[in-house]
Amino acid sequence: MDLLTLALIGLVGGLITGISPCILPVLPVVFFAGGVEGARARPSATTRTTKGAAGSVGAMAQPSFLSSGTTWTPGGVATLEPPAEATTTRDKASARRPYLVIAGLVTSFTLVTLVGTLLLNLLGLPQDLLRWAGIAVLALLGVGLLVPRFEEVLERPFQRLTPKRAPGAGRGGFVLGLGLGAVYVPCAGPVLAAITVAGATGSVGPGTVVLTVAFALGASIPLLVLALAGRRVAERIAAFRTHQRGIRAAGGALMIALALALAFNLTDAIQRALPGYTESLQAKVAANETVREQLDLGGLVTDENRQLAECSNNSAELEDCGPAPAIRGIDTWLNTPDGAPVDLADLRGKVVLLDFWAYSCINCQRSVPHVTAWQEAYRDDGLVVVGVHTPEYAFERETRNVVDGAERLGITYPVAQDNSYATWTAYRNRYWPAHYLIDADGQIRQVSQGEGGYAQTESLIRELLTQADPGVTLPAPTQVDDATPVGDVTPETFLSVSKHANVAGDYREGAATYTFPTDQAQDTVAFGGTWTTDYQGATAGPDAQLRLRYHAEVVQVVLGGTGAVTAVVRDEDGSVVDRVELAVDGPPRAYALVDDDSVRNGTVELTAQAGVQVFSFTFG
Repeated sequence: MDLLTLALIGLVGGLITGISPCILPVLPVVFFAGGVEGARARPSATTRTTKGAAGSVGAMAQPSFLSSGTTWTPGGVATLEPPAEATTTRDKASARRPYLVIAGLVTSFTLVTLVGTLLLNLLGLPQDLLRWAGIAVLALLGVGLLVPRFEEVLERPFQRLTPKRAPGAGRGGFVLGLGLGAVYVPCAGPVLAAITVAGATGSVGPGTVVLTVAFALGASIPLLVLALAGRRVAERIAAFRTHQRGIRAAGGALMIALALALAFNLTDAIQRALPGYTESLQAKVAANETVREQLDLGGLVTDENRQLAECSNNSAELEDCGPAPAIRGIDTWLNTPDGAPVDLADLRGKVVLLDFWAYSCINCQRSVPHVTAWQEAYRDDGLVVVGVHTPEYAFERETRNVVDGAERLGITYPVAQDNSYATWTAYRNRYWPAHYLIDADGQIRQVSQGEGGYAQTESLIRELLTQADPGVTLPAPTQVDDATPVGDVTPETFLSVSKHANVAGDYREGAATYTFPTDQAQDTVAFGGTWTTDYQGATAGPDAQLRLRYHAEVVQVVLGGTGAVTAVVRDEDGSVVDRVELAVDGPPRAYALVDDDSVRNGTVELTAQAGVQVFSFTFG
């Protein structure tokens, strides 16, 4: 692995996560406790006293995390001019606080992700211990902000770390960061998946460490910007200086609220309700050939799973992807009689849906309702759903947590705890969620990685059930709202072997002759005629055609080689609205196919002369 490339991949992946909906629950805490608490005092030439209702002023010990020269009194607030040396030391400590918060988060996240599981296993401790410790830290620091005397007790172990007994505006920052890093649960993505698998399986090397630290730094950069913004606001707005007690109390309350929300999994509902505005960015990272190569997103290839490469993602038609690998390496089974294991060989004659999931994965939480609905609707007609719970985080390895997560999501079908990633590896899986549809003969007929495409998967389930029992009478299709975040336009679509996530129908590496699928899903491209695919794109052969169903205002295609290309553009009703003639020559570049005045649904039917290369479609 190239360490520099891994560092760049980790940084980009972290930045995307740092602006994703998953980060939103911690933002108020970072703003107040990481930023406002780090505000530096403004110099004052006089002593100012604000009297309370009793009109008296009397001094008491100053809470040491307070960042200005303010003394709380029984009757009011007295602002005193401290010695210049103390002011300088205090301001330096205050200035460091936002950076210490982020340093603590990076340190904690890196250690918890890479060695937390191994360390807890070695010591025989619960796998969710670190998460609960992080929640406890947040709660205690929150109480400290509300009760200054308690805060003094909390900071005593760290006094020696700060010279000259300076007021500790920065002293608690690193501890706060440690707590946030232990409970921080970013959205799943290809970079995080690679880190998680390496940490959970113990295959940690220099490349994994570089990737993890870079990811944590990337995710922390937006938080650091927010913390610095909070400090700037507090220094510039007088209300933050004259109402510091209330501001500190608000910060403490927010930290306690976050701790409670994490303890009772309330943040899950918040994150599910937010739009997935970074989903397309994550998809582009996952589709990048360099990323896939460096992170080994193709999975470990064996003779047992080699044919899985013949499945396109989320196909609208049944495909032949080889025999289903055995479920293996499972120590604990849930929702089976006396914890008995499930063997796929014993399910011949049944249609099986294998669902890889993790209970804290937001993407999985939006997917599971569809899976549970299928199980409820079709279990009497021959469908068997088996969940494979492969943990993203150490706390997801605890059986009691998985049981609780399954109950909250309404899962009653068998669930295998794949803590060793044995079944995950056997299926070359790299995504949460992922569905593998297996027919009555034990052959994989569809692979669907990521969210969406539920109508297509259910249609294929019904088709396989009918094939297994031609006399079966199936109920009406299920009606579950699709909560998959949807962007404004069709996502960028690639035709290369490593990036063909939005291809409908058949797809093969190398030379093959294709037939358009009879029912093509929206936001997909389908092959017709003869094409040769490789890791760059697709090269046209005799009678080569592509059919693109899009939702966009602008559609462009990246072409290379030499030859003529004709594109027929149809509206949503199928009427021809434009015909585009392209003469392809020279280096590959983007050619315009559609340029409307608003976002519309439509179809492009593209015919290419032999030798023309098609790399991707882009949309605007």
